[in-house]
Amino acid sequence: MALTSSSDLIFPRILCLHGGGTNARIFSTQCRVLRRQLGCHFRLVFADAPFPSPAGPDVTSVYGASDWSPFRSWFPMHATTRVTLDEHAIGSLDACIASAMRDDDRLGATGKLVGLLGFSQGAKVAGSLLLRCQRQQMERRYASRSSSSHDGCPRLSDVSFAVLLAGRAPLLSLDASSPDLHLDMLALPTVHVHGLNDAGIALHRDLLHHCCETSTARLVEWDGDHRVPIKTGDVAAVVAEVLVVARETGALVSGHSPFSDLTDGRTKHTPS
Repeated sequence: MALTSSSDLIFPRILCLHGGGTNARIFSTQCRVLRRQLGCHFRLVFADAPFPSPAGPDVTSVYGASDWSPFRSWFPMHATTRVTLDEHAIGSLDACIASAMRDDDRLGATGKLVGLLGFSQGAKVAGSLLLRCQRQQMERRYASRSSSSHDGCPRLSDVSFAVLLAGRAPLLSLDASSPDLHLDMLALPTVHVHGLNDAGIALHRDLLHHCCETSTARLVEWDGDHRVPIKTGDVAAVVAEVLVVARETGALVSGHSPFSDLTDGRTKHTPS
């Protein structure tokens, strides 16, 4: 699902993963200001999670139960483990990502998938997918030409960064053959977005400080709770960090951006 114009068909793409108990359509609405500001540089693709779910907190009061259903989750309802999913759940997750990208291809999009953006449960999944990409990229780098490694979702092979809005620790092992994957530190670049009034901020900080390398993680703090920021200034602070990371990784060519020079007292960078 991509709610962007035909003029962005060649732009690099960011895959967007919604929170638990919502869906791609709701997340696109929640990201309306992010879409507007990032849309100058990227094409955003919104994927629906594989598993049915009750509506998340405040979803029905804001969006209504009938007009915006069905609601989805990235984890099966019976999943109880904190760090692993079974092979079926991982396969279902990968299939949803592949389907979203195929649908966008059919609309004429040709840009590489270079980044991930997730909120809440979707941020945990985005970080976990990036961690799996990191492991697979390292395996390809050091493996011989005759060696082969299984990519859970080949469309993710060019992903180089993730934007994690209200993402909680721990990350997941999204590789049934590597149940210890979650123990790796995430060294690929990440932008962490924390609402200072979010009840779960301690877990969000755990993800930043205990799961991600300090040298490649960047932090944006804003005066809000557990939601996607929509005020222009808050969003501009996030976009500024995304553009820095995208250029550092080569996902975007260097050049002028209307947001690249923005600084804000609510923004903290790691590293400084």
